Amino acid sequence: MVTEASQGEPQPVGDSTAVRARRGLLVVGSFVVLLYLIEIVNTAMLHSLNRTFGLRPRSLDGILDILTFPLLHSSLAHLMSNTLPLIIFGFLVFLSGRRVFITALAASWLASGLVVWLIGGASVTVGASGLVFGLFAFLLVRGFINRNWWQIVLSVVLFMAYGGILFGVLPTVASFVSWQAHLGGAIGGVAAALLLSTRRPGALTSGH
Repeated sequence: MVTEASQGEPQPVGDSTAVRARRGLLVVGSFVVLLYLIEIVNTAMLHSLNRTFGLRPRSLDGILDILTFPLLHSSLAHLMSNTLPLIIFGFLVFLSGRRVFITALAASWLASGLVVWLIGGASVTVGASGLVFGLFAFLLVRGFINRNWWQIVLSVVLFMAYGGILFGVLPTVASFVSWQAHLGGAIGGVAAALLLSTRRPGALTSGH
């Protein structure tokens, strides 16, 4: 017997919001810890990993860097700037279930990398900010796609708190960072929301 999660993922009976919350903290927290462990090693190696595994646009061997570039950062400060939003957005997405989280993260990861590879600048790109933008975009649009009141309210609250980061997708505003990664991540987040849509004809729902 199963119950239905907010994004349509079948959930076993007993898999309550509290259980998913604990699991989400464990998964997202473990991922962030991994990023810090990689940064410690990278710093000890004078960030030489960035030159090897950072994303190099329009380079054939750089295609594989799509798999690694969000795991690396230019400095500890760079990683710290991504940490809190990554934890918050990742945790909120995970509350809808593991499949939803994996889909949203994978779509953000892939789309961010592809956009950087296609239209990125000459420099090597690293950082998890594309994932941050992807998860944020997913949370912003899914309620309107699903016609779900609870998700819409959450998106409004998140927009009021973090909406300013959306300027990071504009080249004129974010020319000093990889706006391409931000834009690609946001595209991936929206694509994931569309892919996971649970919209049904009729009135708005209030389920979580």
